[in-house]
Order: sequence, then structure tokens, then C-alpha cells
Amino acid sequence: MLAFVVVSHGSFARGIVDSSYMIFGKQDKVQTVTFQLDEEPSVLAEKLMAAVDRFDADDQVLFMVDLWGGSPFNAASRIVAEHTDRMGLVTGLNLPMLIEAYTVRDKPIDDVIAHLEETGKIGIKHLNLLKEDEEDDRDLS
Repeated sequence: MLAFVVVSHGSFARGIVDSSYMIFGKQDKVQTVTFQLDEEPSVLAEKLMAAVDRFDADDQVLFMVDLWGGSPFNAASRIVAEHTDRMGLVTGLNLPMLIEAYTVRDKPIDDVIAHLEETGKIGIKHLNLLKEDEEDDRDLS
């Protein structure tokens, strides 16, 4: 089973994991790591390694990070670079992506990453309401 380390600036990681549990139920092998305003990147790296150490040595691990290029991404990418055989990383974390990750965690990590890239994009939508003076020209048949 694929293990997840959900990583963010501030408390976002904890909040999104809690929300995912409300919707999908509690999950095994999910760790959250937060990078707080007063912390140094070296502390973040230690927290990430501690999270990984909670998993079995042969688990595949996917880091799900909030933002490309930030400190959480940089620290996690260094760990992944040393373990490319069993670790991966995706950014742009959102709730649909995390919930979908739970549904495909029995698949190989490379397949999961490709799938989550698409799921993350699909999870972004806008509500398009018609104004009073507009007609709905869509064919609803």
C-alpha cells in the first residue's frame, strides 16, 4: 500500500487531511508535516525524515506538497532524489487529489502520480451562473 506524507506551509496539511478523513474515512499510512513560520528548513527536513521513518522500509512513499519551489517542496525533493526507486512527489495539493489518492493507493507509484496530476486539474472548476437577462443556449436534450 502506498504511504503518504502530506506537507505544507503552515497548518494546511493537517486541515486537508482532517477534511479528507471526514469525507473518505480515516486512512492508514498518512503522515502530515507542517512548516511553520518560525522554523528553519533544517527542522523541516528532520520532520520529513521522521514521518518517513514511521512507515515500513519497503513502503512506496508519495509526498503530496502544497507548492512547487517552496521550502516543503525543496526539502521533500531532496529525500525523493535519494530514493527514486520507491518515492515520488506531487505538488498543487487539493482535496479532490488527496481523496483520489486514497482510492488508487494499491497501484504503482508512477501510475498514481500520473493519475493525480490529472485529478488535481479536474478538481478545479468554477460555478458559471446565468445572469437574469441571459438565455441558456445549451442543448439539454
